[in-house]
Amino acid sequence: MLTITPIPAFTDNYIWAISTAGENKIAVVDPGDAQVVENYLSDNNLTLAAILITHHHHDHTGGVAELMAHRDIPVYGPSDSPFKGSTVKLRNNDQFELLGNTFSVREIPGHTLDHISYWVNNGQSQLFCGDTLFLAGCGRLFEGTPKQMLQAMDYFNTLSDNTEVYCTHEYSLANLDFAAAVEPDNNDIQLTIQRCKQLREQNKPTLPTSIAEEKKINPFMRTQHVSIVHAAGLFSAKKPHSAVEVLAAIREWKNQF
Repeated sequence: MLTITPIPAFTDNYIWAISTAGENKIAVVDPGDAQVVENYLSDNNLTLAAILITHHHHDHTGGVAELMAHRDIPVYGPSDSPFKGSTVKLRNNDQFELLGNTFSVREIPGHTLDHISYWVNNGQSQLFCGDTLFLAGCGRLFEGTPKQMLQAMDYFNTLSDNTEVYCTHEYSLANLDFAAAVEPDNNDIQLTIQRCKQLREQNKPTLPTSIAEEKKINPFMRTQHVSIVHAAGLFSAKKPHSAVEVLAAIREWKNQF
């Protein structure tokens, strides 16, 4: 079983530290800040064994060069990427072994064209999805299309309900505010808002979320639901004729929210 620990960075990033029981080696996901990783390693007497990158944005990759300056460890990342620091270049459906577990790679363009996710199923399904899937939200479409983002959401919907979702930003309360505007009668959203507010008041992360939770509260995972289709039509002032049009409408609504 893998243990996942957040290393806070910048104002709202989480660098995820992946470890296994009885080992002093860890991997980190999307280390935008090298110093907080070095501090975590030193404070816990740990050794860095690998780095996993989901996409090229600097707040996810900015610490890699410094972390690698005195280390010879693998840097896993997307094959076709503006970020050139990866040493193991990954494509759709690739797999690799790390910390005694098999990591499966999925290309999920949308937020960026090079975006990938890592999924581990070792008795506890765990997903590292960068900036594509958030608690109650999805990433802004900087490079990709609504169709690509919908394909990513469709992939996430195929994962088991108990899958733990490790995204890279503490955006939960803002996303939930938007989700509540889209579905004001969704009681699950209101309950999640209460839970997340309590966690943030204690300065605790709202993450991980789960696929089961996202199926209940995330408008971008719920584009087939009548309430979401209706809300998308009200925003765009025209009836959407596909799930892609629904996602495009609510993503644009979120951009303006």
